[in-house]
Amino acid sequence: MSSQKSTEVENASDFRVHVFSSSSELLEKLHQRWSSVEKQPYPAMYSSIYGGITLDPAMMVIPIDDHMVHRGHGVFDTAIILDGYLYELDVHLDRFLRSASKAKIPSPFSRSTLHSILIQLAEVSKCKKGTLRYWLSAGPGDFLLSSAGCPTSAFYAVVIDQDVSQHKEGVKVITSTIPMKPPLFATMKNVNYLPNVLSILEAEEKGVFASIWVDEAGYIAEGPNVNVAFITQEKELVMPLFDNILHGCTAKRLLELAPKLVDQGLLKGVTTKNLTVDEAKAAAEMMYVGSTLPVLPIIMWDDQPIGNGRVGELTMLLSDLLWDDMVAGPDTHRIPVHYV
Repeated sequence: MSSQKSTEVENASDFRVHVFSSSSELLEKLHQRWSSVEKQPYPAMYSSIYGGITLDPAMMVIPIDDHMVHRGHGVFDTAIILDGYLYELDVHLDRFLRSASKAKIPSPFSRSTLHSILIQLAEVSKCKKGTLRYWLSAGPGDFLLSSAGCPTSAFYAVVIDQDVSQHKEGVKVITSTIPMKPPLFATMKNVNYLPNVLSILEAEEKGVFASIWVDEAGYIAEGPNVNVAFITQEKELVMPLFDNILHGCTAKRLLELAPKLVDQGLLKGVTTKNLTVDEAKAAAEMMYVGSTLPVLPIIMWDDQPIGNGRVGELTMLLSDLLWDDMVAGPDTHRIPVHYV
């Protein structure tokens, strides 16, 4: 062991850090990183720091002294691009600005300008299926705790080329042992996602898809980056109250669409209320609800089958409702992207 340590020390003393002689040399090195990538996953990025859109992945960077980088002082949101349409952009953008207000980050642009930037970014990207993610940060300035030294906030956005499709296979979940965020932080979509990351890692270590958070009062809260919903034995769609968790845009839309199944006599009702763990585990069906899913069936929780342990019929009917809304819903929820 001591011999191995001495070898490591010798190797470390021999290591020399390269000093780039120019920005062009550095840019060449960054381009080398992407030269072997078969398909570019990030077709386009906008940054208010350089005031425009870049299609060069090597330039899709943000300053290291940005307050979002070293202090986590930033908020974000996501909209889906599907078949050349942006789904629920306005709803997501409204939540984005509410989160920014809670985080005390003023936007460098008006809402209409932010809206225009995001649509133009989607158009330039030529991406027909993927996600549009955007961030508002306190901006670059210094490395202090206060953002007073940041002259102006910064807005970033990137298009991510990825598959967006219905999920028809059920997954397994566990109850997370990682403490969930307090209400102030849980109800704003901020970049402080370490609890969410640790919750996912915990689930992966146990060989399941993800986890469920339970609050201090013993009520069901949410998943690590999704809402959760249940079909009771009485065929009622139930979601936890949104008072202390993130009010998901997709969950909100599902609650608007689900009464169609009530009208058809397939669901008894639709409601939000507190659910204990025992009540939730006694449900006939269970699902995650989120933008990129839009519905993901859950068939087992803490090694206990949900209902009969198979993907539920009502879960898939709800999934179809949301998917149809994403693909061919009203213009109030879908914005056409005119590719350039």
